[in-house]
Amino acid sequence: MKSQIIVLLLIFSNFSIGQENKVIPKKQLQAAYVSSSISIDGELNEEDWKNASIASDFISFEPKNGTPIPQELKSEVKVIYDNDAVYIGAILYDSEPTKILKEITERDNFGTSDIFGVFINGYNDGQQDFQFYVSAANGQADCNFTSQDGEDYSWNAIWDSKVKITDDGWVVEIKIPYAALRFPSTNIQTWGINFFREVRRSRQKYTWNHIDNEIGAFSQQAGVLNGIQKITPPTRLFLIPYASSYINSTKDGTTFTQKGGLDVKYGLNDAFTLDAILVPDFGQTKFDNVVLNLGPFEQQFNENRPFFTEGTDMFSKGGLLYSRRIGASPEFYPDLADNETIDEYPSAVNLLNAVKISGRNNDGLGIGFLNAITKKTVVNVRNIDDNTSREAIVSPLTNYNVTVFDQRFNQNSSVTFINTNVTRDGDFRDANVSGLLFDLNTKANTYNLAGKITMSSVYDLKNTSGISSSIYVAETAGKIRYSLGADYVSKEFDNNDLGINFLTNYYDVFSSASYRILNPTKIFNSFRVNLNSYLEFNNTSNYIQDNNFNVNINSSTKKNHYFGFGFNARPFKSYDYYEARINNRYFIIPEYYGSWFNISTNYNNKFALDLNVEYNKLNEPGRENYNFYVSPRYRFSDKFSLIYAISPSFQKNNIGWVDYLSSTEDIILARRDRNTVNNTLTGKYSVNSQMNFSLSVRHYWSFAENNKFYNLQENGLLLENYTYNANKNSNFNTWNLDLSYSWWFAPGSQATVLYRNNAADFNRVIDKSYGSNLNNVFADNLNHTFSVSIRYFIDYNQAKNWL
Repeated sequence: MKSQIIVLLLIFSNFSIGQENKVIPKKQLQAAYVSSSISIDGELNEEDWKNASIASDFISFEPKNGTPIPQELKSEVKVIYDNDAVYIGAILYDSEPTKILKEITERDNFGTSDIFGVFINGYNDGQQDFQFYVSAANGQADCNFTSQDGEDYSWNAIWDSKVKITDDGWVVEIKIPYAALRFPSTNIQTWGINFFREVRRSRQKYTWNHIDNEIGAFSQQAGVLNGIQKITPPTRLFLIPYASSYINSTKDGTTFTQKGGLDVKYGLNDAFTLDAILVPDFGQTKFDNVVLNLGPFEQQFNENRPFFTEGTDMFSKGGLLYSRRIGASPEFYPDLADNETIDEYPSAVNLLNAVKISGRNNDGLGIGFLNAITKKTVVNVRNIDDNTSREAIVSPLTNYNVTVFDQRFNQNSSVTFINTNVTRDGDFRDANVSGLLFDLNTKANTYNLAGKITMSSVYDLKNTSGISSSIYVAETAGKIRYSLGADYVSKEFDNNDLGINFLTNYYDVFSSASYRILNPTKIFNSFRVNLNSYLEFNNTSNYIQDNNFNVNINSSTKKNHYFGFGFNARPFKSYDYYEARINNRYFIIPEYYGSWFNISTNYNNKFALDLNVEYNKLNEPGRENYNFYVSPRYRFSDKFSLIYAISPSFQKNNIGWVDYLSSTEDIILARRDRNTVNNTLTGKYSVNSQMNFSLSVRHYWSFAENNKFYNLQENGLLLENYTYNANKNSNFNTWNLDLSYSWWFAPGSQATVLYRNNAADFNRVIDKSYGSNLNNVFADNLNHTFSVSIRYFIDYNQAKNWL
């Protein structure tokens, strides 16, 4: 049976289902070998540049897909190489050079600037591009692009570039060392390559080899680079030592700490790379946007630690890895006697070390291996009667592991096996999750079939196993596209030791249909209509757990303003099995209807505005939600800009869990009004593309005022409780401010100075004055941190010459 399934999958991946397979000719470019030294100065004045072949005749990617680039924007690109690197020189003509936009930004942020990019696929397999971008302000951005996962800008390489604005446009000169690329060890290289240009003032994007937007296969429509031969991939060994110092000041006093450590990157061969961190330091990581969480599930945070974001696309397969589990707050709370207390509970567990190996060989086999170890963590349990104390383990020595095998074939399809494992020292629970995934596309890239089956095993006092599975089919080309899918998750499925999953014991079906224009009209540059449906059922009762039907429209005008609006409905009652916090108990949520509208004006203008308005009405008297988002931004100059955002939301007569009475087994829910205001301010001042100041400020205030209490009945309905009078109101404030200075003083080497202050305040007394809440969060709560960190990049290939 297994072999029959595999045969059917392979037939699908090779069959175009009656669709004509468009054959777009691939342009060819010859790279020239040079023996003289090339200076990266944006001049292209060396003799070797003059004799190199020219890539020209760019084609519009969007909005006017398939049309030739205008003569006044003619673009010419040349490629040369030597024993150390490949060089790209581009002359980008512009009949109005004074209108070239060139906002200065930090790395990996394009800002409002013209862009030139080169996309290189050393294996020429249409699967993975290393993309290098240079802005007209000489800023750099780079990313790892895969056809399955899209762009990953957390990937960073060491390369050099220089830009020069001329009377005829602008010139780009790039040097990409071979250590920044992946290619096979063969005498004659054949690389996939494409060049990209964006003229920002008109939002026009062009590529050298035509990319047909009817086909959803960006990386498979590259041209071909020939002529590179007899080069040897260099030893890819990079050492990144760091040193950092911290001064922390709180109401309890001031502390001074110093840290030092080392990151290592080593190329095991031409395809695979080892990354390791020894004595990690994440003290300057961006703060988390903590919210008042009244729901049954934990808040999910973004991963901001560089080691766990850089080049980790392979580990995200199947959604089984939530890397914030590694080094998070302790998992276990000790059993306490009535007279015992814990004075200080740690907010995080120290990471001892971490290592990952990742890459993909010439046969399309990708391998990923990630392993991390966290420290044993104990707390001091104090007896309040006699003041004696004992130690209790809240997180044992723990090993986290992820292993991935991902086989690509036919340039656009893959089959993946992934395993995650958590092993804890002692008598604490262990866990193992394995998944098999497939992502198959027809040769013409017109249809997609994807799916997975995942099994979890938890080893605790009671060992349990569960499964999660899905199937998805879609048309992926043309003006009209559609999709259909389904999921099944058993009650026992649990991947939360190293992943994150909120819902179990359900099955669902979902579908979508969409229409889009592929080329501009007299009014729109882009226009798209989407219709979506979703139905979710409880496995045990077959009751509807969730349902949603929506239609939305998104568009951009000829002046590059973006508009969108939509309508959504939950026409059936839903049986929520999670809000009650007790197994097999549910709460009935009534039908609701809603709509939304947003606008985003052209960011090319100095002043721009983002606005979103949303309204939802539930089928219950007085129960409705209002959500707003207003964000003006102003670019004072190419160096300085500010973005402010305020997002108030109001929930009237919301209903949610507040308590469980063990003596009577009553589940208490409350009818409450909940208001939230989130204010943020971000800004940047860039001295140049290597030196930036940045500001990030956030004040979040949310309160929930309970007006009536109810007992949740067995039938999911509510019965008013007139005797319950506990104060379960919530008033929560949090404040964060980061002011940082960053200087890339050498390739891959960075010095960062950070001042941070933060505070949080929670109480049961509601104060509806915004000013009072802002004052209260500062009072005796503000923590201050000043830190300096220096990371220095050492390339073995250069260091060996020093020695």
